[in-house]
Amino acid sequence: MAGSIKAVDNPSAFHRLAERAIFGNRIVVLALFALVTVAMCWFAAQLRVDAGFKKQIPLAHEYMQTFLDYEKEFGGANRILIAVMAKNGDMFSQPFMQTMERMTQDVKTIDNVDEARIRSIFTPNVRFVEVVEDGFAGGNVIPQDFTPNAEGFEATREQFATIKANIEKANIVGRLVAKDFSGAMVWAELVPEGGEGQVKLDYQKVAAQLEAIRAKYENDATSVHIIGFAKMVGDISDGARSVILFFFLTIAFTWILLFLYSSSVKLASLTVFCALIAVLWMLGALRLLGFGIDPMNMLTPFLIFAIAVSHGEQMINRFRGEIFFGGLEEGSVEELSQRRGVDAQTAARLAFRMLLVPGSVALIAGCIGFATILIIPIQIIYELAITATVGVAITILTDLVLLPVMLSFCKLRNLEKKRQYRLRQLTQFDKIWSLLAKFSRPVPAAIIILIGLTIWFFAKQYGHQVMIGDAEKGVAELRPEARYNKDAVLISEKFALGVDMLNVIAEAQPSACTTSYPVMETMDRFAWHMRNVEGVEQVMTLPMAAKIVNAGWNEGNLRWRALPRDPDTLRLATQGFETDSGLLNSDCSAMPIMMFLGDHRATTIDRVVAAVKDFREKNGAWAGGNANVMKSLTEQAAAATEKGETFHSDQINLRLATGNVGVLAAINDKVREVDAVMLYLLYGAVFLMCLLSFRNPLAALCIVLPLVLVTELGHALMVKLGIGLKVNTLTVVALGVGIGVDYAIYIFARMRESMQAGAPLTEAYFAALKTTGIAIFYTALTLAVGVAMWIFSELKFQADMGLMLTFMFVVNMFAALIFLPALCRWLLRPFEKT
Repeated sequence: MAGSIKAVDNPSAFHRLAERAIFGNRIVVLALFALVTVAMCWFAAQLRVDAGFKKQIPLAHEYMQTFLDYEKEFGGANRILIAVMAKNGDMFSQPFMQTMERMTQDVKTIDNVDEARIRSIFTPNVRFVEVVEDGFAGGNVIPQDFTPNAEGFEATREQFATIKANIEKANIVGRLVAKDFSGAMVWAELVPEGGEGQVKLDYQKVAAQLEAIRAKYENDATSVHIIGFAKMVGDISDGARSVILFFFLTIAFTWILLFLYSSSVKLASLTVFCALIAVLWMLGALRLLGFGIDPMNMLTPFLIFAIAVSHGEQMINRFRGEIFFGGLEEGSVEELSQRRGVDAQTAARLAFRMLLVPGSVALIAGCIGFATILIIPIQIIYELAITATVGVAITILTDLVLLPVMLSFCKLRNLEKKRQYRLRQLTQFDKIWSLLAKFSRPVPAAIIILIGLTIWFFAKQYGHQVMIGDAEKGVAELRPEARYNKDAVLISEKFALGVDMLNVIAEAQPSACTTSYPVMETMDRFAWHMRNVEGVEQVMTLPMAAKIVNAGWNEGNLRWRALPRDPDTLRLATQGFETDSGLLNSDCSAMPIMMFLGDHRATTIDRVVAAVKDFREKNGAWAGGNANVMKSLTEQAAAATEKGETFHSDQINLRLATGNVGVLAAINDKVREVDAVMLYLLYGAVFLMCLLSFRNPLAALCIVLPLVLVTELGHALMVKLGIGLKVNTLTVVALGVGIGVDYAIYIFARMRESMQAGAPLTEAYFAALKTTGIAIFYTALTLAVGVAMWIFSELKFQADMGLMLTFMFVVNMFAALIFLPALCRWLLRPFEKT
């Protein structure tokens, strides 16, 4: 990359000081780098995979406050569903029941499973109630005398008929039992992370235990299907292991490209070596910062490597110019042939002098690009932003200090042959550069700006359709053909629910379910309202169960399947429900309305959440803000009791939201909130850095505007590919902008250098292309190759991000080559004719 000032002949005091400190102590510098590298190797070797459920969610969001308030009472979103399916289509056989009973017991042995929240047809918390002549009768779905694994036990048809009848009475068809009785399910929840005991969940270990259960029970007669966050993390971690292979492929392709560009094994190897040092230091810094490697953060080392190589490429580009031609690469073939270069140490010093400030500015702009995503209040994003920012900052040391010092010791073989190769590079594309240079003339420049505005307008309109959240069914991080997504599809087809669950918590006064008909009636109307919303498959509430009990007390007459208005009768209908039913808390001041959704696509989530808010607004069932109504009402009730008074309130507060869909809704809200703000901050930061570097606001604007165009094209590509705008993709768009700005900086720095020497704009642009055009092309190619390898990853989100970044790196290059000079023409030199 060229400097913005010709500092070779007249270096500043800062340049002289830095140059003396580094090149005057080259051995010391190399020794220090060696010592730090050894230390970072030791720290990097201690890194472990560190995945966490709460790291993925915005804990400060209103919904997540509800989630945290009721996590212990009603469970969180960290659920595991294990479906056992009979391949012959009938679960009523002794081998199937043996498998279900054993599996239920095995699930209890999984690390950090909350045994109290395990549910299956073999657990005592799954019961049925029926109306009999004397009132009610009930019991476990599986009778006590049905022991399929007991020695000598033989199941009878009558027993299976009884079990089927009990399942229907328990109303668990579609929940714990398949709609066609072809299988059954075990539900389990992991204990909450953190808390007083600071529980740390090992998701990979849990996923491995789940796979062991699958391997143990899957056979010719039964198949096992598992979904849940822990299993998803395990599958993503397994797929992420392929990152190592891609990393080696990336190194190989990068080295080949560098060799083709420089025709030197030494220069290519030194550039790759310094990039690897940057990655190694970043991994060591991760451990020092107390972070681990999160499966969602596996892509950061790739980006740091690609960034380090691209900036290293600019260093060897300048080094070659000095060692071959004394730094002056402009002119005809004859003029260039007569020039002679300098020795390696002088060339390295001059390259360092030219690139120190502008190179630092470009890398700091990259740091700022990564740092802007810190406004997303999610732990995993915080870790990614810190990791990437530290990595880019380290690249300043490896590319702008270590690489030039190592180059100063580099003795190139066949120097004249390499000089001729560089000479051909400088001249063989002159026709292409001459054609591109014409675009900087007034009329072509005006046409290009109009074309750019047109493209931006249509890209903006089309890109505006980008969906906030997941755009497709299944887990977007995995490919559709992945086992996890296939399991999710089967469970959603065979059962009336899947892992996609949204809970709205109804807060009221203590004992509201036994004393307040208005509260229960509002909940019942709300459940009916939500059952009629597209995407909601099933709704479960305490009032629904209470109506069934009330009918039971009246000979099962359907006309009595209603909520009793009388408090005593209402108490009779609800007092039999325990907290392990998941329908109420210990004092009945909080009752979840559980909604099972068909999928977790952004359109479904937005539709359901909007329906909840609409009902709350129209029915006065929302106290506003994040107020915990239950706490307030409990305090009022306690105060009234102390005074010997009776406290009564029919106030109800419907709080969003728990369940995994509640988590996704909160994440989508945050993405929607920070999307535009983050990009504006990023554009502003890049503008500021360019302003500080070039001291001209119009020049900074020329560099930033092509980034805006490419960002909108990126959004349009996401719509075309069906990629939703979520945490992963939002950060990638930001990274693409932060890294893509380098091309424009490279070109404009060279242009400014020539214009300061008196050259008109078109001539300055031609000179910039001639001296740095190939370097920019290879930089874009290097960056693109570095991430294009991801397209073949087992992980869909890695493949999607590879495609997105490849697109942004390449298109940013073309935008810089075409739109930057056109903007410069009309913003910097509008009255110049050539």
